[in-house]
Amino acid sequence: MAEAIVSLAVERISELLIREAVFLKDVKEEVESLNTELKRMQCFLEDVNGKAEQDTRLRNRVSEIRDLAYDAEDVIDSFILERAHQGGFQGIVKRFTSICTKPYHLHKIGVQVKAIQTKLQNISKNLPAYEISRDGEGSSSVFNVQRQLRRAYSHVEEEDVVSLEVSTKDVMTKLMTEEDRPHAVVSIVGMGGLGKTTLARKVYNHHDVRRHFDFLAWFSISQQCKPREVLLSVLKKVLSPSNNDREKIEKMDEIELRRTLFDALKEKRYLVVLDDIWRSEDWDILKPAFPRGRKGSKILFTTRNRNVASRADSCNTPMELSFLTDDESWNLLCKKAFPRSKMASQCCSEEFVKLGKEMVKKCGGLPLAIVVLVCLLATKQSVAQWETVHKNIHGHLNELPHQDRQYGAVNRILVSSYNDLPYPLKPCFLYLSHYPEDWEIPKKELIRLWIAEGFIPENEEFLMGDLGEKFLEELIDRSLVQVSRRDYTGTNVETCRMHDLLRDLCTKKAREEKFLEIIQQPLHELEVTLAESMLRRISIHPSERNFVYLKGEHPKLRSLLFPHSEKLVELCISKYKSFKFLRVLTLEKRSNYKRWWHVSNEIGNLQHLRYLKLYYTRGIILPRSIGRLNSLYTLYINFLEGIVIPDGMFKLERLRHIVIKSRKYSSSGFRWRQGFTSKNIETLKFIEVDEKAAENNAVLRWTNIQSLGIAFTGAEYVKPTLILLAKLQRLRSVSLCFFDVSHLDLEPLSQYYHLSKLKLVGGIEDEPHPNGHVLNFLPSNIVKLTLFYCKLIQDPIAVLEKLCHLRILYLKDAYIGSKMVCSANGFPKLDYLGMILRKLEEWEIEEGAMPCLRELELVNVESLRMFPEGLRYITTLQELNLIEISSSLEERIEVIDGREGEDFYKVRHIPSIHII
Repeated sequence: MAEAIVSLAVERISELLIREAVFLKDVKEEVESLNTELKRMQCFLEDVNGKAEQDTRLRNRVSEIRDLAYDAEDVIDSFILERAHQGGFQGIVKRFTSICTKPYHLHKIGVQVKAIQTKLQNISKNLPAYEISRDGEGSSSVFNVQRQLRRAYSHVEEEDVVSLEVSTKDVMTKLMTEEDRPHAVVSIVGMGGLGKTTLARKVYNHHDVRRHFDFLAWFSISQQCKPREVLLSVLKKVLSPSNNDREKIEKMDEIELRRTLFDALKEKRYLVVLDDIWRSEDWDILKPAFPRGRKGSKILFTTRNRNVASRADSCNTPMELSFLTDDESWNLLCKKAFPRSKMASQCCSEEFVKLGKEMVKKCGGLPLAIVVLVCLLATKQSVAQWETVHKNIHGHLNELPHQDRQYGAVNRILVSSYNDLPYPLKPCFLYLSHYPEDWEIPKKELIRLWIAEGFIPENEEFLMGDLGEKFLEELIDRSLVQVSRRDYTGTNVETCRMHDLLRDLCTKKAREEKFLEIIQQPLHELEVTLAESMLRRISIHPSERNFVYLKGEHPKLRSLLFPHSEKLVELCISKYKSFKFLRVLTLEKRSNYKRWWHVSNEIGNLQHLRYLKLYYTRGIILPRSIGRLNSLYTLYINFLEGIVIPDGMFKLERLRHIVIKSRKYSSSGFRWRQGFTSKNIETLKFIEVDEKAAENNAVLRWTNIQSLGIAFTGAEYVKPTLILLAKLQRLRSVSLCFFDVSHLDLEPLSQYYHLSKLKLVGGIEDEPHPNGHVLNFLPSNIVKLTLFYCKLIQDPIAVLEKLCHLRILYLKDAYIGSKMVCSANGFPKLDYLGMILRKLEEWEIEEGAMPCLRELELVNVESLRMFPEGLRYITTLQELNLIEISSSLEERIEVIDGREGEDFYKVRHIPSIHII
């Protein structure tokens, strides 16, 4: 990891030398010399990668180099801050070009740089046993990182890790046995990495299980169990509340939540999964919320502790997962290590077989360890490379106590896989440790944070966001990160997560490298005092009091992270100047009955800030000083009632992502500004466009725009703007909002050949048109389409079902007609269909329509008289969610005392039907 930290310092100095060459002329020689010395140290660190763990003296030297790299970064950031405070680059040049003597602060930076360089040279002299490359470039320059990103192997899907057929049947039998007693608990027990969660997910998603239970919910507990969050999550899922009801539920105390959940479940046959529960005391707190329910209701545990399982239910014997045998482990390694070749275990060379069997034996029969080992070996093509891996894994296992050797061996494999990472990926991996256990990590947020931290280099060949995606894909391919959810394309990652054992390693390494520290806020304390002056990044995990008041000075702090949802924590900073080096900051403020939050003018002093999120329950007024945040890359503002933005914000050239939206009106944002033409913008939501955008061809400057949200103030601006936007080749996602706008011409949309995601909000007149239905102009390549409040009179399905690439379709008050027809062979790739159509009375589905549909959600279809006959032809349908439907429609598919409703035969093949 030290080589990655040195690399980041080299990047920072190189950037400084390019951008500030004129101003640095008096100390340029010292800075360049330091840069050269750091590059030499970077080469040395690459040479000794992994050896430091086995050599205490070498480990100390590596730590010294790392700390000096941190010091170099501090000197650079101090210099940039000083320059900014003195009026910027031009002001300083004018002030000092006529002065013969070196200015004080330049003298100071020269002294500091020289001191760091001297220390590095002293370290170099004391390392005679290791050869240090003299070329000063290094073999793994971050600018060439795309050449390091290997695609020699594909991601090993979690469900393919180990055969679970027998265990799956046993657990399903236990779950579907109709015991008539309260708190029937089925438990899966085993050590971390053995496949407990994999098995539980396989059972949870099995079509027979989903058909058997009325209601299913999943919650990951982890070591830090928060009962209120568990109860709240399950209750929201069972009630599917409106926004108003959701706010009421969130205000309930723990006792009220238990009582409400108990009432909501008592008439249902439910299955609730509590994944990774550690303590019996946690179950004792949660248990009163779960009633007897209908006959056969069950709780499913996964736990590492057999006593927890036995105490929860003495009538059910826990299902204990066994380790793989040596033969099973070796077969799994061969199957995964050589998936595309004819090379099997019987035709491996003797050297490969001998080394492989010894290494796989060190995995202790643990599937997770074998998968990580497979990914580590996948890039090693020679026997010599396998020998190196074997040597690193073997380590000092014999020095461990006998009972620790199994986990010790697994840990060595994980550490070896971490050490094998290309150095630019190491900080990206360690950064994941700031998220809580079992957290679903949003890809977009993660990559933008990586960029803000400086982990992703600027590159002429790639946009930084695209390079960030490649970094994440590499971590996934190495099985260090798991895919949690795919996005609307069905192929790209939307969220990811980490296995507990990998997160433990990640957290430990981050702390050792003084890279990141997690602070768990004490339960009954509001204030958090930062004491460690060397910490660079802090992730605060707040208590249930949902408020953090931060005090104390922390001059080296780069990032203040709050991974929890914005609803969970309010942060107050007493003095911004105490955090002058901050790059990442999230602030939330509660209303306290004030309509406007006047954000402090001091925020403009955070010259290094690259990532800023602001939340307020009412209106936000940004200070003029925000126009001084010249390093800002991502700005995310979420408000309720209104926002005031100074013109200076639109002159920030480094801004890439601007997301400004209202929780009250999901598509309202900020007004267009003359001169807002940054070519760097990649995300822009939501902007209100008037004639200026079209008249001045301003939008054509957005050559890198990928995601755009626009609210139109007049119909006459729509067509000219859409014509211009069609020329933007990188545009992939567009939201168009038409409030109080009539007579729209959407014909230019047909030219959006690169678009994959489209959202149309507001009334669209679809009276008979000479060129056909108004939606005929939708681009044929659309994958996800949302039509909201469009109030179409003609049935839109006749047009939409011809979109051959469409996978996801939302119709939210989009159609006010009474009849809808889905034709045979229509919607050939549709995977999800969600509808809120209050006036729909008759829905016809012809045989052969929607042949790939897996999920159907109907909300407030209060006028629908019966379910369509054609549902029974859609054999791919796995899930039917019915929310706030009429009682008469509900009765048509219910089975009461063995008597089936009139429409039950149409839906009997669907494994999971939820009526909420």
